[in-house]
Amino acid sequence: MEPVRRVLLGLVGLLGITVVGTVGYLVLGFTAVDAVYQTVTTIATVGFREVEPFGLAEKVFTIVLILVGVGTALFTLSALVEALVEGQLQAVLGRRRMEKRIGRRQDHVIVCGYGRVGRALSEHVAGKGHHVVVVDRDPRKLEDLPFEAIIGDATDDDVLATAGIGQAQALVAAVGGDADNLVLTLTARSLAPALFIVSRARLDGAEAKLMRAGADRVVNPQRIGGHRMAAFVSSPHVAEFLDVVMHDGSLEFRLEEVPVDTRSPLGGRSLRDAHIRDHTGALVLAIRGADGAFATNPAPETVIEPGDVLIAIGTTDQLAALATSARG
Repeated sequence: MEPVRRVLLGLVGLLGITVVGTVGYLVLGFTAVDAVYQTVTTIATVGFREVEPFGLAEKVFTIVLILVGVGTALFTLSALVEALVEGQLQAVLGRRRMEKRIGRRQDHVIVCGYGRVGRALSEHVAGKGHHVVVVDRDPRKLEDLPFEAIIGDATDDDVLATAGIGQAQALVAAVGGDADNLVLTLTARSLAPALFIVSRARLDGAEAKLMRAGADRVVNPQRIGGHRMAAFVSSPHVAEFLDVVMHDGSLEFRLEEVPVDTRSPLGGRSLRDAHIRDHTGALVLAIRGADGAFATNPAPETVIEPGDVLIAIGTTDQLAALATSARG
C-alpha cells in the first residue's frame, strides 16, 4: 500500500477509535467532555488521571482502548514518517537518475528558461527528433515536464555542467532579461568554446552585446513577430506557405539544411553533374559556403564544395536520400 494511503487509513482509524472510545465511556456513565478527554488521553498514552473512579468494566474497556488505540497511532506515525522520507528519497533518487541520463546524452539541446519562448522552442526541437534538456530555477514550471529538466540557475557553472554542456549540440539562452542572457552566454561560451549558442534579446541595443559575449545567433522575438505579421499582410500566401513548410507539418514537403561531408561524392561536382534532383528528388534552393555567404537559386554550374550546407526542399524520404549522399 502506498505510504499516503496508509497515512489516510491510519487517520481514519484514529478517528473511528476516538468515536468508539467516547461512546463507550458515555455508556459507562461519563459526561461528554469527560468521555472525550479520557479517550484522547488514553490513546495518546498521556494518562494524566482517571476522571471517574474505575470499576472492572471501565478498566477492561480502557485496556482494550489502549491496545487498539496505541497500535493505530503507531501505525499512523510510522506511515507518516515513511511518506515523508520516501518522498524525499524518491525526489533525490529521481534527480540523480535524471542527471545520470543527461550525463550520457550526446548532441542534445539545452534550453535555459522555460517561459513561453522556451516552451514553444522545446516542443519544436523535440519534434525534430532532438533530445531537450531544460534548465529553470522555478520548480513549478518543470512539473510534469515531458523533457529532462534541471532545477537551478542557468548562469551557474555547476548547473550547466550537470546539463551536459560539454556534450551538447546547442544552447538556447531564454532566461529573464537581457542582462541574465548576457551572463549566461558568457558563461556558456567559456565552458564550451565550440558550442552553438542562440540568445534571446528583448531590446535592440542588447543584440550587439550578446554577439560580442559569444552568441552565434541573437533572436528578438518581438521583432520577428512583427516581421511575420507584416509578411502576412503584404504576402499572405508566401508567408503561410513558409510557415506550413517550416512548422506546421500538414504538408509532405519540408525545408531542411544538409551539410556536405568531406567524404561525400557531391564534393567538387556541379549541381548539373551531381544530378541531385534526379537521384534524390530533393530541390536545392540555396548553398551556404564555408565563408557564410548564401548562393540563392544557384545555377547548374555551381560547384558543391565539401563543408557547404545545402538548403533543400522535399519530402522526408527525399531529404533523407540527399543527406545520405551528402554524408558519403
